[in-house]
Amino acid sequence: MSSSQFAAQSASPLGKLGIEAALEAAADPSISPKPKIFDEFALTDRVGLVSGGNRGLGLEMALACCEAGARVVYCFDLPEKPSDEWIASRDYVAKLGNNSRLEYFSANVTDQQALWKKTEEIGDKEGRMDFCVAAAGILRSHTDCLEYPAQEYREVLDVNTNGVLFTAQAAGRQMSRFGRGGSIVLIASMSGSITNRGHAWVSYNTSKAAVLQMARSMACELGEKKIRVNSLSPGHIYTSMTAAYLDKQPHLFDVWSSMNPLGRLGRPDELRGVVTWLASDASTFCTGSDIIVSGGHHSW
Repeated sequence: MSSSQFAAQSASPLGKLGIEAALEAAADPSISPKPKIFDEFALTDRVGLVSGGNRGLGLEMALACCEAGARVVYCFDLPEKPSDEWIASRDYVAKLGNNSRLEYFSANVTDQQALWKKTEEIGDKEGRMDFCVAAAGILRSHTDCLEYPAQEYREVLDVNTNGVLFTAQAAGRQMSRFGRGGSIVLIASMSGSITNRGHAWVSYNTSKAAVLQMARSMACELGEKKIRVNSLSPGHIYTSMTAAYLDKQPHLFDVWSSMNPLGRLGRPDELRGVVTWLASDASTFCTGSDIIVSGGHHSW
């Protein structure tokens, strides 16, 4: 295949990049080269949807996308009113000077029709939908797999698996409607591909394993629409969700930290770069993949 045929098949919206840009500049001395790598990561004027966006990883990721230039990131979560940290983040974004904003609405990820309707309203208002981060999830306490209560098991699967699908559907329907493509990021966990030693979390682990397959399946169906779907699998990160577990068992800090080569827990902000990459044009050939950010937990 010639280079001209390749360019016709697939071209960056930013024009020539890398070596092609260097060759173009060599052939035309009037061109003044400038760095484009940060333009590839920019989310300028894009519209996003983040579940579990009231606090923790969801809010951290929403804030990162605003810093990358998104027009607006719509966060939703169960509480009727947003948390103090969400309000502080909204005010912080307003002061960035890049015309980005955070919006909040209350919704339950398990209510498929409500999500579809609300996201359609967002599409009507904004005229586009570009990225989605399905981050809402719950973790229940250590329970023997042979004694696990049916109702509690269903609740975990309903939020962590069904809720992820319904969120992805809501955003994907709008991406399809506007025909610009988009990027959907499903927040899974390293617990979807390994089992946490010493913890009886059959419901959580099962729900996250389902998310990995969900991302691959959706990626294969939606590729022709230029909608990319990937999963992101964090390792042990100290968040409000894990804090509720760790603070009752402080000895686990050292135990969990010793389980990866870096010897510590991850910080929520250490997922900012990868989620921005996945949402942006810097990752346009990445779909159906699981990105593991676990401090090397899998590498032992």
